[in-house]
Amino acid sequence: MASRSSDVRPIVKLRSTAGTGYTYVTRKNRRNDPDRLELTKYDPRVRRHVTFKEER
Repeated sequence: MASRSSDVRPIVKLRSTAGTGYTYVTRKNRRNDPDRLELTKYDPRVRRHVTFKEER
């Protein structure tokens, strides 16, 4: 039963586009967001908000 829940909400890595290599790990709902996620989050290495893109 746990494998079914992981199909709907897989774990994804969000990598910073600032080139620092900083990542966030989160889950996403595949039914609502079938495409790759792109979120603005804080990157402590450059000390500002930048775009983070999903990598698989």
